[in-house]
Amino acid sequence: MQALQFLAENNFGDTRSGGLAGPMGLLIIVLLAIATVLLIRNMTARIRRLPAEFPDPDKPATSSDEHDLSGGPQPESRH
Repeated sequence: MQALQFLAENNFGDTRSGGLAGPMGLLIIVLLAIATVLLIRNMTARIRRLPAEFPDPDKPATSSDEHDLSGGPQPESRH
């Protein structure tokens, strides 16, 4: 019985003094919500910039596909 009383004892002092836990918790929740909204907006913008279809990796690449994948102009070969 004494073990239960020892475990139930409040060793943390008066929990009602100061009253800062509520506003601090609200601030943290609001900051997390703002960060979540900004991350969602950023990821949505990045997804919109992706091409509609990616080239099939099993299909052999043609010269026009290689030009599209490199991102820049290919030097012209002169024969």
